[in-house]
Amino acid sequence: MDKRPPQPRGAHLPPYREPLAEPPAKAPSLDPSRATGGRSPRKLTVTRVAALRSRELTHRGVQLFQRATTADGADRSGLAHLTYAVMANYAVDAALMVALANTIFFADTGSPGKVLAYLAITVAPFAVVAPFIGPALDRLQQGRRMALAISSWGRALLAVLMAFNFEPFNPWVIYPCALGNLVLSKAFSVLKAALTPRVLPEQITLVKTNSRLTVFGLIAGGVAGGLAAGILALTGSPGALIFTALCAVGGGILCLRIPAWVESTEGEVPVKAVGHSRTKRSLPPPVVATLWANSTIRIETGFLALFIAFVVKNQYEHLSAFTQLLLLGIVGGAAGLGGFVGNALGARLNLSAPELISNISLAATSLATLVAAMIPGLLTATIVGLVGSTASSLAKVCLDSVIQHHLPEESRASAFGKTESVLQIAWVFGGVVGLLIGGVWFGHVAGVYSIGFGVVTALLVMGIAQCLMMRKGRTLVPAIRRTPKPSGASRKKPAAGTTTPMGPLPTTPDVHGAPPVNPAPPPGRAPSAAPRKAGRRPRKAGTDR
Repeated sequence: MDKRPPQPRGAHLPPYREPLAEPPAKAPSLDPSRATGGRSPRKLTVTRVAALRSRELTHRGVQLFQRATTADGADRSGLAHLTYAVMANYAVDAALMVALANTIFFADTGSPGKVLAYLAITVAPFAVVAPFIGPALDRLQQGRRMALAISSWGRALLAVLMAFNFEPFNPWVIYPCALGNLVLSKAFSVLKAALTPRVLPEQITLVKTNSRLTVFGLIAGGVAGGLAAGILALTGSPGALIFTALCAVGGGILCLRIPAWVESTEGEVPVKAVGHSRTKRSLPPPVVATLWANSTIRIETGFLALFIAFVVKNQYEHLSAFTQLLLLGIVGGAAGLGGFVGNALGARLNLSAPELISNISLAATSLATLVAAMIPGLLTATIVGLVGSTASSLAKVCLDSVIQHHLPEESRASAFGKTESVLQIAWVFGGVVGLLIGGVWFGHVAGVYSIGFGVVTALLVMGIAQCLMMRKGRTLVPAIRRTPKPSGASRKKPAAGTTTPMGPLPTTPDVHGAPPVNPAPPPGRAPSAAPRKAGRRPRKAGTDR
């Protein structure tokens, strides 16, 4: 008799397994040899921990940087790509300044003839070329991205030429190449100002956009300047110039990554500073008044940039070149800090009265230069650098706000290009004054601080007087005298679609995007059968909140 137990039902089937069953997670092995695939165990040293921590912090920093540059829709509008290009331009400026610090600013300036030669080769030609840069670029309708890229690649070529002609030093190559770099840098600034309204996101205003570009540019300039200083200490100026060329090549590539819609200028109306034209819109009086305040402050910043360089060389000639460079870096660091502070204030303040804020900035700069003239020294010059740079950045934010409020969208790009050209000319004028006083006439005089800051204070006071007279409809310069407004029976209502020298008419759209309201036709004139077809406007600019 078979005593085996009966087999259960389904014994012919394979063993049952839970379809969703997963093996329990294994605890991480503490054996270093298993973690490295059987290799010999790696010791957890301080160096390895520091390397892992540095890599983690770098990864987080890159993520934070990407979130900052693409915030508020900047990645979709194209502002992020313009930000990268602007950062590269700031980096080239900083690296070039460090590479040439010991040659242009700290060469033998004992002979006034050498300083005048430097002035003739660099600053003076740019003062002649600058008035033509803005109008020429403003008439450039296509290829603006390529123009930005060519300016960067041109700077790279000039930096390479300077690197190969540095030892032995060839002034007939170095100085003209320095001039070319300066011209191309200012051309980039003019083009950037004209392109910014075309990549403006819907979420932020034009004022905050320009502040963001400046802050990112200053950060890039600080990093590139530090790297260039390290390369300069290791390899000398030729190595720093090669680094400058590499930054410029990368900047040109970034310029080509800007979206193609910045090339469209359909529907835009150019502007001009003064005069009358049937095809161009003149800058409104508030824009002109704020531009005067900005230009006057730029005279001070240009003056200090060259004045302090030659004064440090002449007044502290018993110190080493490195110590002189360190003293100049203190003033430059204060100016850089002022740029951060001014842009931060401009982004956070409620600019309800931008003209008044720009005038207050000009008055604060004048007060700082007056104190520096009465209490001469490097400390007060550093304070002037801080106050002047803060005022310049804040006044520029006010100028952007006034342009956005008083000009329609189709004229803002041209207005930014024109005003940027005027500001560059003002900076060059101040630089020439500082170079003549600090490097030619009074460089070795004990009271050079009082003389220099006294002269620039007088210029700033004249600028204040001009701004105050502009508020009353008058001017110190007859060539830009404002046209008196018609009154009484002589006042005529302009036809729809026309412009006046005083700026936009009430028929133009307001800054909040409201549609234009056509005025009623004059008595006795039949209305036109069809309204004038307006051209397509560029990308919508942001509005102040």
